[in-house]
Amino acid sequence: MIEVLLPQTVVTVEAYGHESVDAPLYPEEAALVARAVAKRRREFAVVRSCARRAMEKLGVPPQPILPGERGAPRWPAGLAGSMTHCDGYCAAALVRATDLASLGIDAEAHGPLPEGVLPAVSLPAEAERLRRLAAQRPDVHWDRLLFSAKESVYKAWFPLTGTWLDFTEADIEISAAPGEPLRGTFRATLLVPGPRVGDRRLGHFDGHWTADRGLVATAVAVPHD
Repeated sequence: MIEVLLPQTVVTVEAYGHESVDAPLYPEEAALVARAVAKRRREFAVVRSCARRAMEKLGVPPQPILPGERGAPRWPAGLAGSMTHCDGYCAAALVRATDLASLGIDAEAHGPLPEGVLPAVSLPAEAERLRRLAAQRPDVHWDRLLFSAKESVYKAWFPLTGTWLDFTEADIEISAAPGEPLRGTFRATLLVPGPRVGDRRLGHFDGHWTADRGLVATAVAVPHD
């Protein structure tokens, strides 16, 4: 599901349901979730199992994945990556840092956002565009898709800046491809100064989305040029 949203240089590993439920943790990882509820411990372990399998595909020895600043995962030197998990689904995406400057992925249950959440995470222009999209394709929960896109944007933003990006600091415009499967693109215009990648300052991030198997998934890949 995530694989179709990213360049071929990116390695993705997914787990549905309770796949890899017995995925072992390194002691320093286990200590982080020792007091967490069972569901949290399971998702924490499974998504790291996905990431370690992706490491192996890239020829990198599996190793602990510990949170750094603001909880962002600390990847082995030479790699960029992102992880996501929601009820019944976990995924990790890894790439050599020479191939992409950054990436971000997110998956969410394909249902409406809880009441009151959309006004807190969207700009007025975004909310208006969602209303138009809903009139065209009422089978997509566009509010949830917007939320997921903002999560992917933040996950791609943070490794490049080390700073917070508020939901209202990126204006996301979503485009839908006609027909099936449910798939499309989005552009996040940054409303604050963007990060520098090489000799350029980014003014926007581009991403892809899909809706399938009861999930919506989004991904952003930031090239070096």
